[in-house]
Amino acid sequence: MQRPKQTESSRGGLVEFLWETIKIVAISLVIIVPVRYYLIQPFFVKGQSMEPNFHDKDYLIVDKLGYRLDKPQRGDVIVFEYPYDTSEHFIKRIIGLPGETVEVKENTVKIFNSRYPDGLLLDEKIYLPLANETRGTVRTELKSDEYFVMGDNRMHSSDSRAWGVLNKKFISGRAWIRLWPLNKIEGVDRVTFPLP
Repeated sequence: MQRPKQTESSRGGLVEFLWETIKIVAISLVIIVPVRYYLIQPFFVKGQSMEPNFHDKDYLIVDKLGYRLDKPQRGDVIVFEYPYDTSEHFIKRIIGLPGETVEVKENTVKIFNSRYPDGLLLDEKIYLPLANETRGTVRTELKSDEYFVMGDNRMHSSDSRAWGVLNKKFISGRAWIRLWPLNKIEGVDRVTFPLP
């Protein structure tokens, strides 16, 4: 028994379907790839290093464009590639800025810069619970492209106190919006530290 020959119109329909599919995929890639790599990035929080402000499995949108136009600021929550294994991404808060010296000692964080040559004790009560201890003794001078970052859960955070400064080239972007859990949907604001 012979198979019926495929008609010219059914072959044309298949070619047209494939062509339309290829166009849709190409257009999607042209839109999605630049957005994903240059504008925003989804990020799931893993672990407890940013508690109580961010929790395991919180879903965030990271603004990747902002730091192309402006510099990271103290108090920003950032997502970055871990310098010693760039396949891992961390979330921390910026504490020290380029050109500053950061001193962590006796449960306090002090910033030394041209405005505060004798040091400014950071008042972190606005975002850290009183019971949160900032352990460790570190004094670090930051170069022109380096940041000092720490997790909000100071007792359970691998951060600049342990592995050193963060070079700007590793920063992916600033945490912009929390989308999950639904009862905590909100923009992620920069902490502004009270200054004397």
